[in-house]
Amino acid sequence: MERTIAQKLDALLKLQEIDSKLDEINTIRGDLPEEVQDLEDEIVGYQTRIQKFKEEVKGFNEEINSKKARKKEAEKLIEKYKEQQMNVRNNREYEAILKEIESEELEIQLADKKNSGGQRENR
Repeated sequence: MERTIAQKLDALLKLQEIDSKLDEINTIRGDLPEEVQDLEDEIVGYQTRIQKFKEEVKGFNEEINSKKARKKEAEKLIEKYKEQQMNVRNNREYEAILKEIESEELEIQLADKKNSGGQRENR
């Protein structure tokens, strides 16, 4: 069945109206897809940073636990040295034990300083 010129013109008019609406939708849409992609990329970046921060916090916690363990070990050694100090036979032994005690006390102070300093920085 052959279409008349009037039918062809009506079809062409409808096609042009549809094309105009598509152009209008594209104009309204604008750069929205690109903006959405940029935001999705930004979210991925934030998630990566969060993961790195979590790993860093985990490392700090491990270091703190290590320092606490070292502090407990130093306290035990100090007790041991103080007991040994009571049983020394000469001045040289006494001085050596005294230096060991001082060394362990410095270890405790260092561990306390690093642990308290790290906690202040994390706040």
